[in-house]
Amino acid sequence: MIKEIAWDAFKNTGDINTFLEYKQIENLEKGIKEIQDIQKITNMNV
Repeated sequence: MIKEIAWDAFKNTGDINTFLEYKQIENLEKGIKEIQDIQKITNMNV
């Protein structure tokens, strides 16, 4: 979803910085999900 928003924003504005900002948000969301998954696994092992 974020990737599509980033691509559309880039196409509409031509601003590569907008695209890169959205890509950073996408990477942050992936990192948060990975942390949440690790926390779930850790909580199951306690």
